[in-house]
Amino acid sequence: MTVTRPLDQIETWVFDLDNTLYPATSSLFPQIDVRMRRFISERFHMPLDEAFALQKRYYREFGTTLRGLMLVHGLEPSAFLDYVHDIDHSVLAAAPDLDRALAALPGRKLIFTNGSERHAEKVLAQLGIGQHFSGIFDIEAARYVPKPQPECYLDMVARFAFDPRAAAMVEDIHRNLKPAFDIGMTTVWVRQDDHPDAKVVMQDDSDLAHVDHVVDDLVAWLRTAGWSGK
Repeated sequence: MTVTRPLDQIETWVFDLDNTLYPATSSLFPQIDVRMRRFISERFHMPLDEAFALQKRYYREFGTTLRGLMLVHGLEPSAFLDYVHDIDHSVLAAAPDLDRALAALPGRKLIFTNGSERHAEKVLAQLGIGQHFSGIFDIEAARYVPKPQPECYLDMVARFAFDPRAAAMVEDIHRNLKPAFDIGMTTVWVRQDDHPDAKVVMQDDSDLAHVDHVVDDLVAWLRTAGWSGK
Protein backbone atom coordinates (compact mmCIF):
# COMPACT_ATOMS: atom_id res chain seq x y z
CA MET A 1 0.00 0.00 0.00
CA THR A 2 1.32 3.44 -0.95
CA VAL A 3 1.23 6.03 1.83
CA THR A 4 0.56 9.58 0.66
CA ARG A 5 3.18 11.95 2.01
CA PRO A 6 2.07 15.15 3.73
CA LEU A 7 2.43 18.08 1.36
CA ASP A 8 5.10 19.63 3.54
CA GLN A 9 7.33 16.67 2.66
CA ILE A 10 7.09 17.21 -1.10
CA GLU A 11 10.49 18.22 -2.46
CA THR A 12 9.79 18.02 -6.21
CA TRP A 13 6.64 19.09 -8.07
CA VAL A 14 6.08 17.65 -11.54
CA PHE A 15 3.49 19.47 -13.64
CA ASP A 16 1.85 18.47 -16.88
CA LEU A 17 1.61 21.39 -19.31
CA ASP A 18 -1.34 21.54 -21.71
CA ASN A 19 -4.80 21.90 -20.15
CA THR A 20 -3.20 21.73 -16.69
CA LEU A 21 -1.31 25.00 -16.27
CA TYR A 22 -3.90 26.81 -18.35
CA PRO A 23 -7.66 26.14 -18.57
CA ALA A 24 -8.98 23.50 -20.94
CA THR A 25 -11.37 26.17 -22.21
CA SER A 26 -8.43 28.02 -23.76
CA SER A 27 -8.30 28.14 -27.55
CA LEU A 28 -4.64 27.01 -27.54
CA PHE A 29 -4.91 23.23 -27.55
CA PRO A 30 -7.73 23.17 -30.14
CA GLN A 31 -5.23 24.75 -32.55
CA ILE A 32 -2.88 21.80 -31.99
CA ASP A 33 -5.77 19.39 -32.43
CA VAL A 34 -6.70 20.92 -35.79
CA ARG A 35 -3.11 20.89 -37.02
CA MET A 36 -2.70 17.21 -36.11
CA ARG A 37 -5.75 16.46 -38.23
CA ARG A 38 -4.42 18.51 -41.15
CA PHE A 39 -1.00 16.88 -40.94
CA ILE A 40 -2.51 13.40 -41.18
CA SER A 41 -4.85 14.46 -43.98
CA GLU A 42 -2.01 15.95 -46.04
CA ARG A 43 0.54 13.23 -45.31
CA PHE A 44 -1.76 10.30 -46.04
CA HIS A 45 -4.03 11.96 -48.62
CA MET A 46 -7.28 11.35 -46.77
CA PRO A 47 -10.33 13.51 -46.02
CA LEU A 48 -10.26 15.51 -42.80
CA ASP A 49 -12.99 13.43 -41.17
CA GLU A 50 -11.02 10.23 -41.74
CA ALA A 51 -7.86 11.94 -40.51
CA PHE A 52 -9.70 12.99 -37.35
CA ALA A 53 -10.89 9.43 -36.71
CA LEU A 54 -7.35 8.08 -37.16
CA GLN A 55 -5.88 10.81 -34.96
CA LYS A 56 -8.17 10.02 -32.05
CA ARG A 57 -7.89 6.26 -32.47
CA TYR A 58 -4.12 6.47 -32.18
CA TYR A 59 -4.48 8.78 -29.18
CA ARG A 60 -6.68 6.23 -27.43
CA GLU A 61 -4.54 3.23 -28.33
CA PHE A 62 -1.00 4.60 -28.04
CA GLY A 63 -1.22 7.54 -25.61
CA THR A 64 -0.46 10.10 -28.32
CA THR A 65 -1.30 10.44 -31.99
CA LEU A 66 2.42 10.76 -32.73
CA ARG A 67 3.22 7.42 -31.11
CA GLY A 68 0.67 5.69 -33.32
CA LEU A 69 2.02 7.37 -36.44
CA MET A 70 5.55 6.32 -35.54
CA LEU A 71 4.72 2.70 -34.73
CA VAL A 72 2.20 2.05 -37.49
CA HIS A 73 3.56 4.23 -40.30
CA GLY A 74 7.23 4.74 -39.40
CA LEU A 75 6.79 8.51 -39.21
CA GLU A 76 9.83 10.63 -38.37
CA PRO A 77 8.65 12.65 -35.34
CA SER A 78 10.28 16.07 -35.80
CA ALA A 79 8.22 17.04 -38.85
CA PHE A 80 5.00 16.25 -36.99
CA LEU A 81 6.01 18.12 -33.83
CA ASP A 82 7.17 21.19 -35.75
CA TYR A 83 3.92 21.27 -37.73
CA VAL A 84 1.43 20.76 -34.92
CA HIS A 85 3.10 23.25 -32.57
CA ASP A 86 3.22 26.00 -35.21
CA ILE A 87 0.33 27.82 -33.53
CA ASP A 88 -0.59 31.20 -32.07
CA HIS A 89 0.56 31.02 -28.45
CA SER A 90 -0.50 34.63 -27.87
CA VAL A 91 -4.06 33.47 -27.19
CA LEU A 92 -2.83 32.57 -23.69
CA ALA A 93 -3.07 35.40 -21.20
CA ALA A 94 -0.58 35.98 -18.41
CA ALA A 95 -1.50 34.13 -15.23
CA PRO A 96 -0.45 36.33 -12.29
CA ASP A 97 -2.42 34.32 -9.72
CA LEU A 98 -0.71 31.11 -10.85
CA ASP A 99 2.63 32.94 -10.82
CA ARG A 100 2.16 33.94 -7.18
CA ALA A 101 0.94 30.47 -6.18
CA LEU A 102 3.99 28.81 -7.75
CA ALA A 103 6.32 31.35 -6.13
CA ALA A 104 4.89 30.45 -2.71
CA LEU A 105 5.17 26.70 -3.33
CA PRO A 106 8.33 25.26 -1.77
CA GLY A 107 10.40 22.75 -3.70
CA ARG A 108 11.77 22.17 -7.18
CA LYS A 109 9.29 22.40 -10.06
CA LEU A 110 9.48 20.51 -13.35
CA ILE A 111 7.40 20.14 -16.52
CA PHE A 112 6.55 16.67 -17.85
CA THR A 113 4.82 16.92 -21.23
CA ASN A 114 3.93 14.76 -24.21
CA GLY A 115 4.60 17.85 -26.32
CA SER A 116 7.87 19.46 -27.37
CA GLU A 117 10.25 21.48 -25.21
CA ARG A 118 9.94 24.47 -27.55
CA HIS A 119 6.15 24.43 -27.20
CA ALA A 120 6.45 24.18 -23.41
CA GLU A 121 8.83 27.13 -23.29
CA LYS A 122 6.41 29.25 -25.31
CA VAL A 123 3.47 28.33 -23.09
CA LEU A 124 5.40 29.11 -19.91
CA ALA A 125 6.55 32.43 -21.35
CA GLN A 126 3.01 33.45 -22.30
CA LEU A 127 1.72 32.55 -18.84
CA GLY A 128 4.62 34.41 -17.24
CA ILE A 129 5.66 31.46 -15.07
CA GLY A 130 8.77 30.07 -16.77
CA GLN A 131 11.09 31.29 -14.03
CA HIS A 132 9.62 28.80 -11.56
CA PHE A 133 10.63 25.67 -13.50
CA SER A 134 14.12 24.22 -13.41
CA GLY A 135 13.59 21.61 -16.11
CA ILE A 136 11.35 20.31 -18.90
CA PHE A 137 11.01 16.62 -19.75
CA ASP A 138 9.43 16.57 -23.20
CA ILE A 139 8.49 13.84 -25.66
CA GLU A 140 11.97 13.82 -27.23
CA ALA A 141 13.60 13.35 -23.82
CA ALA A 142 11.19 10.45 -23.31
CA ARG A 143 12.47 8.88 -26.55
CA TYR A 144 8.97 9.48 -27.96
CA VAL A 145 7.40 7.10 -25.44
CA PRO A 146 4.44 9.09 -24.07
CA LYS A 147 2.54 9.18 -20.83
CA PRO A 148 0.99 6.93 -19.56
CA GLN A 149 3.69 4.39 -20.52
CA PRO A 150 5.56 3.61 -17.26
CA GLU A 151 9.05 3.71 -18.77
CA CYS A 152 8.95 7.44 -19.50
CA TYR A 153 8.18 8.19 -15.84
CA LEU A 154 11.25 6.22 -14.78
CA ASP A 155 13.33 8.07 -17.39
CA MET A 156 12.04 11.40 -16.10
CA VAL A 157 12.89 10.52 -12.49
CA ALA A 158 16.36 9.37 -13.55
CA ARG A 159 16.98 12.51 -15.62
CA PHE A 160 16.26 14.84 -12.71
CA ALA A 161 17.52 12.50 -9.97
CA PHE A 162 14.74 12.89 -7.41
CA ASP A 163 13.05 10.54 -4.98
CA PRO A 164 9.53 9.86 -6.33
CA ARG A 165 8.36 9.23 -2.77
CA ALA A 166 9.11 12.89 -2.04
CA ALA A 167 7.50 14.18 -5.23
CA ALA A 168 4.05 15.10 -6.49
CA MET A 169 2.64 15.00 -10.02
CA VAL A 170 -0.12 17.32 -11.24
CA GLU A 171 -2.13 16.25 -14.33
CA ASP A 172 -5.41 16.93 -16.12
CA ILE A 173 -5.75 13.32 -17.38
CA HIS A 174 -5.96 11.00 -14.42
CA ARG A 175 -4.92 7.86 -16.31
CA ASN A 176 -1.54 9.56 -16.66
CA LEU A 177 -1.23 9.61 -12.87
CA LYS A 178 -1.35 5.83 -12.42
CA PRO A 179 2.34 5.18 -13.28
CA ALA A 180 3.36 8.10 -11.04
CA PHE A 181 1.33 6.67 -8.17
CA ASP A 182 2.83 3.24 -8.73
CA ILE A 183 6.37 4.55 -8.16
CA GLY A 184 5.39 6.36 -4.98
CA MET A 185 4.54 9.88 -6.13
CA THR A 186 1.71 11.88 -4.59
CA THR A 187 -0.82 12.46 -7.37
CA VAL A 188 -3.01 15.47 -8.09
CA TRP A 189 -5.76 15.35 -10.70
CA VAL A 190 -6.92 18.72 -12.06
CA ARG A 191 -10.50 17.84 -12.93
CA GLN A 192 -12.10 19.82 -15.76
CA ASP A 193 -15.63 19.00 -16.85
CA ASP A 194 -15.11 20.79 -20.19
CA HIS A 195 -11.91 18.97 -21.14
CA PRO A 196 -11.49 19.00 -24.97
CA ASP A 197 -10.90 15.24 -25.16
CA ALA A 198 -13.64 14.22 -22.73
CA LYS A 199 -15.56 12.42 -25.48
CA VAL A 200 -12.46 10.76 -26.92
CA VAL A 201 -10.94 9.22 -23.80
CA MET A 202 -13.59 8.89 -21.12
CA GLN A 203 -12.18 9.52 -17.65
CA ASP A 204 -13.66 6.81 -15.44
CA ASP A 205 -14.23 8.55 -12.13
CA SER A 206 -15.40 5.32 -10.47
CA ASP A 207 -11.82 4.19 -9.78
CA LEU A 208 -9.58 6.94 -8.49
CA ALA A 209 -7.48 4.77 -6.18
CA HIS A 210 -4.36 6.16 -7.87
CA VAL A 211 -5.40 9.79 -7.26
CA ASP A 212 -4.47 11.36 -3.92
CA HIS A 213 -5.99 14.79 -4.53
CA VAL A 214 -8.82 15.85 -6.85
CA VAL A 215 -8.63 19.55 -7.65
CA ASP A 216 -11.15 21.77 -9.43
CA ASP A 217 -9.20 25.02 -8.99
CA LEU A 218 -5.44 24.53 -9.36
CA VAL A 219 -4.43 28.00 -8.18
CA ALA A 220 -6.54 27.79 -5.01
CA TRP A 221 -5.18 24.32 -4.26
CA LEU A 222 -1.58 25.38 -4.84
CA ARG A 223 -2.06 28.23 -2.40
CA THR A 224 -3.10 25.69 0.23
CA ALA A 225 -0.20 23.42 -0.69
CA GLY A 226 2.19 26.35 -0.45
CA TRP A 227 1.04 27.22 3.05
CA SER A 228 1.27 23.54 4.03
CA GLY A 229 4.93 23.59 3.12
CA LYS A 230 5.81 26.56 5.33
